[in-house]
Amino acid sequence: MKDQINVQAGEEKKAKKTKIEKTPEEKIEELKKKLSEKRKEINKLKKENKELNDKYLRKLAEFDNLRKRVEREKNEYYQYALSEFLRELLNVVDNFERALSNPSPENGEGFRKGVELIYKQLLDILLKAGVKPIEAKNKEFDPRYHQALEKEESDEVETAIIGEEFQKGYLLFNRLLRPSLVKVIIPKKKEK
Repeated sequence: MKDQINVQAGEEKKAKKTKIEKTPEEKIEELKKKLSEKRKEINKLKKENKELNDKYLRKLAEFDNLRKRVEREKNEYYQYALSEFLRELLNVVDNFERALSNPSPENGEGFRKGVELIYKQLLDILLKAGVKPIEAKNKEFDPRYHQALEKEESDEVETAIIGEEFQKGYLLFNRLLRPSLVKVIIPKKKEK
């Protein structure tokens, strides 16, 4: 009985051995399968790497754009921070202009020259700060820079022209600080 058990055990070992041992073709197929899986995994990792790199570059570009926008806004803030102060200062300029346009004989020529000097100094300060007057007289009416207080019809014009300037308008760098108050001459309406 022992011999019979030993024979059965030997046959089982042979059967297991044959099952464990694979032919070279089976081994090659198995290696090919593993290689294919590894290639898929490598491709997947490459794709993920590319996506992460793209995301990184986009975030880097967004950050750079944000930095540039903040810098531009900061520069604009510094450039236009004095707008309110300069707007009030323009009232002083207006009063100087009124005083100079109505000379009084009792004030004397010396007073006039003093006022003209102060007026010129004040305008120089404004020019240095970036404030420049808007030329309006005899120019074409532009609602972005001129505010019409009066209008008059005329046969002599083809487009709306500024006839009189009641108050000067000013730009701060290239932005409107205050519009010109003007009288506009418009073409006369033709009767049908």
